[in-house]
Amino acid sequence: MDAPLGHFDHATPAPDALDELTRPVADAVRHWSGSVPAEQIVYVDTDPRWADTAVFVEHYGRELLERSANCVVVAGRRGGETTLAACVVLSTARVDVNGVVRRQLGARKASFASMDTATGETGMEYGGITPLGLPADWPLLVDPAVVDLPYVLVGSGRRRGKLLVPGKAFAELPGAVVLEGLGVA
Repeated sequence: MDAPLGHFDHATPAPDALDELTRPVADAVRHWSGSVPAEQIVYVDTDPRWADTAVFVEHYGRELLERSANCVVVAGRRGGETTLAACVVLSTARVDVNGVVRRQLGARKASFASMDTATGETGMEYGGITPLGLPADWPLLVDPAVVDLPYVLVGSGRRRGKLLVPGKAFAELPGAVVLEGLGVA
């Protein structure tokens, strides 16, 4: 199968690549529901040596730079309570943690979660965290620019491999809220 974007040697519908995904991501694909069929989510094998963005796009296709998204875990704090959430923005943007995220979470302070918290709570590898398969009670904040793309490259739960996901699917994930201004250029 050819990938819907980029230049990858191996592309497989995600339901046929469950063994390549972490358990939470595989479970999300296995129990997929929504307007986008699970078969339209594509797993592409990538070499972790080329994980750095500049090297990645040079190797797999320059168009990926503007069609890739990052999923980052944030922690919002108010009093003694911490709320974990995930934010998805294009890789050319940064997350407005201290403005949009803090307000959306009703937090007094917001910051990126530690690597140990992010990996421990998601069951995914650092550098491969994806919005598919996140804990069900987490808010998932998504920038509209991600939803507007036909396909978006995101992590697969591991450092090796990526997922190509139709943009509109992100708005249908559990806990998803599409927020204007989440991604800042």
